[in-house]
Amino acid sequence: MNTLRFNPVAAFRNNPVLQRELLVNLRTNRSFILLLVYQLVLAAVTLVAWPSDERLNLSQDPPSARRLVDLFFLGQYVIASLMAPSFAAGTISGEKERQTYEMLLASPLKPGAIVLGKLVAALTHLALLIVASLPIIVLFLPLGGVSVYEVAAAYLGLFVSVILFGAIGVFCSSYFSRTSNSLVVSYLLILPLVIGGVLMWQTLAGDGLLRLKVVVLVVPAFALAVVTLMCAAAASRMLYPPDVGSEGKEVVDLEQEAAEAVGLVIQPDQFPDRLFAPPRRETLMADGANPVYDKEIHGEIFSQGTLMLRLVIQISILLAIPLMGALLFWQTPHAPWFAVYVIVFNMLVGPVFLAGTMTSERERQTLDLLMTTTLSPWKIFWGKFVVGFRVAFVLTSFLVWPMLLGVGLNTDFYSSWFLIVGMFAIPVVVSVVNAIIAMTASLYQERTSMALMTTYVALIVLYVVPPGARVLASTLGLSSTVQQWIEWAGVASPFSALFSLPMDSLLMRGDQPYLGEPNLVFGYFACSLLIIAVASCMIAWKLRPKH
Repeated sequence: MNTLRFNPVAAFRNNPVLQRELLVNLRTNRSFILLLVYQLVLAAVTLVAWPSDERLNLSQDPPSARRLVDLFFLGQYVIASLMAPSFAAGTISGEKERQTYEMLLASPLKPGAIVLGKLVAALTHLALLIVASLPIIVLFLPLGGVSVYEVAAAYLGLFVSVILFGAIGVFCSSYFSRTSNSLVVSYLLILPLVIGGVLMWQTLAGDGLLRLKVVVLVVPAFALAVVTLMCAAAASRMLYPPDVGSEGKEVVDLEQEAAEAVGLVIQPDQFPDRLFAPPRRETLMADGANPVYDKEIHGEIFSQGTLMLRLVIQISILLAIPLMGALLFWQTPHAPWFAVYVIVFNMLVGPVFLAGTMTSERERQTLDLLMTTTLSPWKIFWGKFVVGFRVAFVLTSFLVWPMLLGVGLNTDFYSSWFLIVGMFAIPVVVSVVNAIIAMTASLYQERTSMALMTTYVALIVLYVVPPGARVLASTLGLSSTVQQWIEWAGVASPFSALFSLPMDSLLMRGDQPYLGEPNLVFGYFACSLLIIAVASCMIAWKLRPKH
């Protein structure tokens, strides 16, 4: 029982894991560059958003100031939800990948001290970014519309959310041997929390006192309970590690795992499971078959078990069912938001199966051996690409079925055929673009983690930044010419294309239909083809014969 006792104060004092992680994380050039870029972006937004009026009536509460403060906090909240798992999801799984996991377990440190040190070290830099934004937020207080107590409560909720997101990342990291797997599961667990947090903040905007009580009392209590349980579970798993002795890379018996699994069970010999997890081959390959494809689809992807896959399917379906009822039957004017959810799912899950296809060979030091075979580089590439794209596309198609069900049962959609085609065609194009970008990053990066983060950054710049700039321009009340220019600058974003689809009066629940911007939709498809062509040229350059 003494091994289970844990003193939080002693875990901070003379904790070598915490000291080492802080020195490594905070002394890198990346930390200084990230802090500089973060401050420059906030300063630029503040400069653009600052009121241009010569006189301000401070006796009234201007709604513009409140909108700007809400935009700042919600923006930081979403950014924190993206950055916290990237810092925390590799804390323990990274030790397994570096083959130092058993060495860490053999140290005299208690599991609780290791988990707490990893969690604090992973979130310290993100906490510095949030604290550094405080002086900029304070500049908006003299404008009115928001009180100091609301700002303090918002920062309290932001810090608590960061700790919660980090605990989820550490918890997932203790259960998976690959950082990419723990990262995608962390994102899927955090996604409903982010949606709920944004909806709560916006819904309670009219009742500041109630929102203050919820943020100060309810959110910290919920986060404290979840963080405590997750850290305790991670520490308990490190106290009795089931994967010790294999450096966390043991090959899992899929039949035994299926017999012991709780909830969803994947059966490789039945439809539709065989589309993304076919059974292991028991016969010889046919003549002319691609051995790389056969090896990847039958053994490589699921050699570490199907836990990540089962969690991804269950979480996504559980979240899709209420969204289908709310968006495709009740609030039909917001129907494109369901397609947004499908695209976000593919953005999170798709790169996991593709960004590590080539970098994993480098990390295992088998890439040179693979290139010396009689297989051409293009045959190796297509074998890995088809497998990764097949798995990601099938998983994404599971979410298309609720959308197909909602569109088929709700007769209001029947007259909006352009909307129906767009809601199904845009996610398909997004799946192809995401796969091509992830494969390109895998060819040009040395490590899987860097390839994965490069893919996520590229997708955020292409997909998220343009709609964010459009919302910011609308909030600031910029001229229609500037807003139209920003709208066309984001032609590569599928989100902009989705909300440019026309909708008739039945779906809009009113007399006036929504005409949309069909030209922007066609522009998105053309821009996607251009992105695929550019990425294909980069891939061809990397795979060119070298004499």
